[in-house]
Amino acid sequence: MEKTYNNKAWLLVIPVFLLVAISAIIPIMTVINYSFQDTFGKNVFFWAGTEWFIDVLRSERFHDALGRNLLFSFIILCIEIPLGIAIALSMPKKGPWVPVCLVLMALPLLIPWNVVGTIWQIFGRGDIGLLGYTMSAIGIDYNYTNNVFDAWATIIIMDVWHWTSLVVLLCYAGLVSIPEAYYQAARIDGASKWSVFRFIQLPKMQGVLIIAFLLRFMDSFMIYTEPFVLTGGGPGNSTTFLSIDLVKQAIGQFDLGPAAAMSLIYQLIVLLVCYVFFTVMSNVGTDKPEEVEE
Repeated sequence: MEKTYNNKAWLLVIPVFLLVAISAIIPIMTVINYSFQDTFGKNVFFWAGTEWFIDVLRSERFHDALGRNLLFSFIILCIEIPLGIAIALSMPKKGPWVPVCLVLMALPLLIPWNVVGTIWQIFGRGDIGLLGYTMSAIGIDYNYTNNVFDAWATIIIMDVWHWTSLVVLLCYAGLVSIPEAYYQAARIDGASKWSVFRFIQLPKMQGVLIIAFLLRFMDSFMIYTEPFVLTGGGPGNSTTFLSIDLVKQAIGQFDLGPAAAMSLIYQLIVLLVCYVFFTVMSNVGTDKPEEVEE
């Protein structure tokens, strides 16, 4: 007997598409329009073609900001992914401590981004901040407003503190979904902890790790609020990422054409890197072993 499907439920999705069209598609089309035009004010525009895209791609300012973004995202992924896996492995899988650990892990994620920047801005001050005062007390010249290394270290530690919990919760969800039969078979075979992790836990976490990689890359690559509140892009331009530079260009300098072109290039870079991440990580471990001919 053939199944019959009622497709009338798709009518309920129409309001969602309309909302997306208003909140996403129309603004994107506006940005695309600005990226190909120039204006001298009074809402008068002139066709500029691909001039702004060429200027942005040739701009040393853009290349420097892009390099900072890539370096920051690389450092964040190298720290947060292994750290999140390690913490998830150490968390209890059963018992009364499970909800306690989950709540503690979720707490940093509940804090708004601007509040996180404000917390660490005060925390790192040498006069009233615990971190800054402690560093000064032990003889370390710590000043995130004047020292480039201190500024980068503070932003990285701040991001690790704020977002590692997301990786932990995702990895923990992948771990608790592994059937107990796999561990029983490993114990019967006398497998070591490393073997259990390598051949059971890590493959079973592949799906959540892809999500963690994509989310953390996108968040770290598009980071804006925390470093803007903490350092304002300084000292100098050392922590001026693409997002901060884009806002300075669009709002501070009111260069709508270059800012629009930069935002589109920015978006394409994010989509391209995410696609590469997803493709590579999805294919890891999926290769079938070759059959041995008799």
